[in-house]
Amino acid sequence: MPYAYEYPRANLAVDCVVFGLDAPHSLKMLLIRRDLPPFEDRWALPGGFVHINESVDAAARRELREETGLDEVFLEQLYTFGAVDRDPRDRVVTVAYYALVNLQEHAIAAATDAREAKWFALDQLPTLAFDHDQIVAAAIARLKGKVRYQPIGFELLPTKFTLSQLQTLYETVLGLSLDKRNFRKKILKMDLLIELNETETGVAHRAAKLYQFDESKYHQLAQKGFNFEL
Repeated sequence: MPYAYEYPRANLAVDCVVFGLDAPHSLKMLLIRRDLPPFEDRWALPGGFVHINESVDAAARRELREETGLDEVFLEQLYTFGAVDRDPRDRVVTVAYYALVNLQEHAIAAATDAREAKWFALDQLPTLAFDHDQIVAAAIARLKGKVRYQPIGFELLPTKFTLSQLQTLYETVLGLSLDKRNFRKKILKMDLLIELNETETGVAHRAAKLYQFDESKYHQLAQKGFNFEL
């Protein structure tokens, strides 16, 4: 027989802050328009309740897939938000995640209890449902901090990219201007980029060389104590 708890229990949910880089200089966030109360028709983060037979990680990926169509993306736990009054329906604790995707390689499609899914520039975000404004602020701070010491920024780029695109990524996320010569010297010295025998196409200016991030080499170096820092 199932165990009957003497005290009420909080509900468990997940919410996902999804970042995407829109060339050339805009960092965006994916939001869904809610199709159910509370906050019906309001913009919110993709998310929902954790099923009794799944882990929180699995729930986050399922909700992201069901509400936005995104799958197989970088996803990492951010923080747990548990204010008593954060959800008007009941006592709900949410485990928040942040995801990084390349906009050109991942199409979005709203489904289940999401009426619409749409990308917003970070400086044009609407007022969000629940306490999602707080979750977004925490995710932005985490991204700006972590992108400096782990190569997660490559998740926002196409598989093949130029050094200019890479520099623009860091300038956009960090909100600052980087010296071109010093940036390239530092990133190439790490020896984590594979120089391809290809150049960009369809550009009016001189075509630049294309590179790929060597993820397997990074993991090998990281096991030996390599420190990625920009």
